[in-house]
Amino acid sequence: MDKTFIIAEAGVNHNGSVEIAKKLIDAAVSSGANAVKFQTFKAENLVCKDMQKAEYQKKNTSKNESQYEMIKALELNKDAHFEIIEHCNKNNIMFLSTPFDHESIDLLEALKMPIFKIPSGEITNYPYLKKIAGLKKQVILSTGMSTLEEVDSAIKILLNEGVDRNNLTVLHATSEYPCPINEVNLSAMVTIGKKFNLKFGYSDHTEGIAVPISAVALGASVIEKHFTLDRNMDGPDHKASLEPHELTLMVDGIRKIEVALGDGKKNPSPSEIKNINIARKFIVASKFIKSGEVFNNSNIIAKRSGKGISPMRWNEVIGQKAKQDFQKDQIIEL
Repeated sequence: MDKTFIIAEAGVNHNGSVEIAKKLIDAAVSSGANAVKFQTFKAENLVCKDMQKAEYQKKNTSKNESQYEMIKALELNKDAHFEIIEHCNKNNIMFLSTPFDHESIDLLEALKMPIFKIPSGEITNYPYLKKIAGLKKQVILSTGMSTLEEVDSAIKILLNEGVDRNNLTVLHATSEYPCPINEVNLSAMVTIGKKFNLKFGYSDHTEGIAVPISAVALGASVIEKHFTLDRNMDGPDHKASLEPHELTLMVDGIRKIEVALGDGKKNPSPSEIKNINIARKFIVASKFIKSGEVFNNSNIIAKRSGKGISPMRWNEVIGQKAKQDFQKDQIIEL
């Protein structure tokens, strides 16, 4: 795509409700995003039952439940997927979902999902990476919490097991919710692109919209951003998500940046051509000059006069004789 591929990350912000999921799809459509993405998982395949929650999850959900219990309540079954995909198709937006286990990969492949997104937590999961690669689909790889060496290893597995280089995009990310602005390290996104000679982008967890827009200015071809209907809703990811009007502002900002980046050629723009002769200076008489008098540094000056000889020809004018009288501020002619 010529334009940035913008993924509105609904994630688990549906709180287990298909109706909320549909409202999230509607908000993504209204924002102008290219795709809306959910998360597909079976809790029993994803996390051990006594596993603790992350600190940000503890802050935003019940402290008495385990990570397993929290995730179990956010599962979407096969029928829910059908409903969500149908709603996406009706509204002409691409459905995506991140699978977190092998069973979920199979479900999404059966549902003919066109792009598979690998989350940061799976970047060191060899069997998972191999299974995704074997689908020979377009793949987006998030790299939060990883070193450059770990990114290298994951990319090699994907490429060796069937992913075409042209179908692989690597996203820089910082897996904290919200991500502190001093830990964004957006330059690492460019490092990834240069190091691996692959399409690159950014999965954003910062507050606000400045960083993802900046990422586009640095060359990101994919932007992913969490959003919610209301940040005050219960759930692990709502607090670090954009609300619908903010998502719209982000998409609009990205589209404006794309236009502003232009073609990279340095020439006067059509709108400024008319201002050239108004803003630039030309050589005029700094005082009365009599015919036959020699032009010198004391009797000519560069001023805005609308037309005339460019001051870049100053040395060409100096030393020549005036062929007529020139009044002060009169345009010099040779």
